[in-house]
Amino acid sequence: MARRQDDRIVETSTEARQGEPGPSVLALLTASTGLAILILGVIWFVFFRT
Repeated sequence: MARRQDDRIVETSTEARQGEPGPSVLALLTASTGLAILILGVIWFVFFRT
């Protein structure tokens, strides 16, 4: 368990790594990648399609 020492929180390396990226991280990555692909597709269609 974390303890305070000289006004600092002291944890072991295992305790410090306890946080997990949840499903919201995956959703954000998927949405931003999809949006980037869509924007690049629109730019290609407008400027480079002949």
